[in-house]
Amino acid sequence: MAPTQKSRYVPLILTLFIILSDQLSKAWIVRNIAENTIGWTFLGDFLAIVHVRNTAIAFSMGDTLPMLVKLLFFILVPVLLVIAVCYAYFSNKYELNQFHRWVLALFLGGGIGNLIDRIFRSFRVVDFISVKVYGFLGFERWPTWNIADASLVVSGILLALSILFMKEEKNVQEK
Repeated sequence: MAPTQKSRYVPLILTLFIILSDQLSKAWIVRNIAENTIGWTFLGDFLAIVHVRNTAIAFSMGDTLPMLVKLLFFILVPVLLVIAVCYAYFSNKYELNQFHRWVLALFLGGGIGNLIDRIFRSFRVVDFISVKVYGFLGFERWPTWNIADASLVVSGILLALSILFMKEEKNVQEK
């Protein structure tokens, strides 16, 4: 395998790491902490390890939607998005730099991690990290999250920042 081909696949190790760490941590939480209870707190109550299930998306948006709508928007659309990202990742049609491959690998790990829950845990994603935010954005505690959620957020931030900086570089080159 040529070095360029090999470097194309190396970021997928991150995808596998995210999926495994996400699913193993969720399995541990399910096994050791009763649902809707707090397992441990750290630094007073700043950080809590809890066991809650989310039948919606971020901030419990869509919790009251009918099951058919949830099936469409919380499983089918994410599956199509994962397929589209895989296509972009593996296609020679798009010239992705190595940074973007790592960002997409991070995104795929988070997306697949939460999809596994939605498909195999009856639409119920296991969340377990609860952080006190002292009224930030009106929250006493940030909505509970997991490793997959964190990887999705970080990949989104990194992608947005890279797009902003890429535009800036193009504008500088045009002048």
